[in-house]
Amino acid sequence: MATSSYPQLQLDRQLCFPLYATTRAVTKQYNALLGDLGLTYPQYLVLLVLWGAEAPLAVSELGAELRLDSGTLTPLLKRLEAMGYVDRSRDAHDERRVLVQTTPDGAALQAKVADVPTRLFAAMGVSEAEARDLRDRLTALMANLDASVGLD
Repeated sequence: MATSSYPQLQLDRQLCFPLYATTRAVTKQYNALLGDLGLTYPQYLVLLVLWGAEAPLAVSELGAELRLDSGTLTPLLKRLEAMGYVDRSRDAHDERRVLVQTTPDGAALQAKVADVPTRLFAAMGVSEAEARDLRDRLTALMANLDASVGLD
């Protein structure tokens, strides 16, 4: 193998690759933890946002929170609706807006996944405090990157 004239381009010196590979591994672990419930990781993320909302959310609000466009989010919502976990309805004040909220079955699902974060931390070999610190650091990194491209 040829030696690169640009050592900064070696894979083992990149930040992007461990982030990418870790994201894939974490998603795989979430899918294993959620599989018995028939949920995918993206569906779980949608439910997390809805469980934390005090009122139904517009699809656009949900998409902004999850950083997903409507073309990606709509199929997720349709599947969750078919599973009986969410309801979608037109906003009575603005028919262009579609509102999403959990159904009683969707709300009850929260108790069934309450241990998922703890089980994920165990699989990762980190404590809750270490996971919280990592999340905070990644959130700051994400905010810095958004600001650098004018997304804030």
